[in-house]
Amino acid sequence: MASEPLILAFDTSAAHCAAALLSGDRCLAQRSEAMQGGQAERLFPLLEELLAEAGVAWRDLAALGVGTGPGSFTGVRVAVAAARGLALSLGVPAVGVSGFDALGAEGPRPLLASLDARRGACFLKRLDAGAAPPVAATPEALPVAWRGSGLPVVGHAAEAVAAATGGPVLTPRWPLAEAIARIAATCRDRPQPRPAPVYLRPADAAPPSDPPPVLLP
Repeated sequence: MASEPLILAFDTSAAHCAAALLSGDRCLAQRSEAMQGGQAERLFPLLEELLAEAGVAWRDLAALGVGTGPGSFTGVRVAVAAARGLALSLGVPAVGVSGFDALGAEGPRPLLASLDARRGACFLKRLDAGAAPPVAATPEALPVAWRGSGLPVVGHAAEAVAAATGGPVLTPRWPLAEAIARIAATCRDRPQPRPAPVYLRPADAAPPSDPPPVLLP
């Protein structure tokens, strides 16, 4: 077993199933598989494969990190529900990390993080102390305060967004799941709220007639 605390992180917020296993500052294993659907069926086999690759077991984990979105309505719920269940069964903390924070991990501040909102739009959040909540906008219709601001941009459609801010385009420091694991490692010893999905707009699909299962607060 690794001597440093082991952090397992995963994300299914978009068209992928991604996971990483961190020991101290070292990433022992990581995987990201592109998929349009089926994350619920693939997630646990993928996590088992990752643990086996590193030669560790579930009981060796010190904490979990999970991507909380925004992104696919169903995908975000899959990962958050899995993290909550695992945290309860293993007796370890689960840390929720937004896609914005994962993109901007160890990046400069202020920084504009951009995620795909589909329909030609982006979910955008300025990362710095006291920044405003995220918004959905097209690169051509950014909030006035960001236009010509010189803000650097990281993430989806970064070139188009940066053309509007006048700032540089940056590359994420870490792959998504590894970034989530590294953020989780820095705050696992502090009290954390239970991971909860980050939704910035309603689901695209019409809801079924039966009510969905409720994620408790």
